[in-house]
Amino acid sequence: MGEEEIAAFLSHLAIDRTVAASTQNQAFCALLFLYQQVLERKLEFISVERVRRPAKLPVVFTRDEVHLVLANLKGDYRLLADLLYGSGLRLMEALRLRVKDIDFGYNHITVRDGKGMRDRITMLPARLRRPLQSHLQHVKLIHQRDLARGGGAVYLPFALKRKYPNAAKNWCWQYAFPADKPSIDPRSDERRRHHIAEKNLQNAVKQAIRAAGITKVASCHTFRHSFATHLLASGYDIRTIQELLGHKDVSTTMVYTHVLNKPGLAVQSPLDQRVPAPGTATTNLDDLPS
Repeated sequence: MGEEEIAAFLSHLAIDRTVAASTQNQAFCALLFLYQQVLERKLEFISVERVRRPAKLPVVFTRDEVHLVLANLKGDYRLLADLLYGSGLRLMEALRLRVKDIDFGYNHITVRDGKGMRDRITMLPARLRRPLQSHLQHVKLIHQRDLARGGGAVYLPFALKRKYPNAAKNWCWQYAFPADKPSIDPRSDERRRHHIAEKNLQNAVKQAIRAAGITKVASCHTFRHSFATHLLASGYDIRTIQELLGHKDVSTTMVYTHVLNKPGLAVQSPLDQRVPAPGTATTNLDDLPS
């Protein structure tokens, strides 16, 4: 099978299966990898019927809903959710935070290798300074205990392990939110302490949303949407919010203005309009010309 069959399959996903654009793109990238990297066959131009579906508006918590959800979280999950909302972090950006990325002197957080492999700086909420410092003191005790047992190493990205052989056990490189137990890395067979699993935080947030009685289809990413929307509502400019979120194009950030300024929201519903007092002249709808 070649270009013709690939084009037919991808068009089938769009037309017959009505999948999302991201699903079709993922299928195309997987096939591209298979042919070029595994089969070592170069593909020519492929004409495909692309998925054309407008982007949906993001689900956003109100400020009261945010506090209700946060109130139903405890421990590390509460602190992580505070960072998702207070700093506008993505789920994996928060979980992959390392000790060196939290700067209490300048009150900011450095996000390394975010979406698009870009670094950025975002705010560290003032009310999280003391809880984070207390949390890191506890994490440091865990790290010291791991070192005493002959462990204490952490995963290092790219070629840093070869460049800095001793950095894996250095305190500054440790995850800010480590897992409860060390585990075996399937790629290297080394026993290391990884960060908290994303599924654990996702489940904790889902349970908190349910406990808060919120019926919106929300997730961890809803905190990031709420961060941007609430900053816009407070009067901060779109470019500043774009930088904090790490969006490459401001058009991505502009979606939050649609959440705030959806046409028609300022119009008063006829159900809420004042009813005329008895005896006041009114227009009978039946008397109007058809």
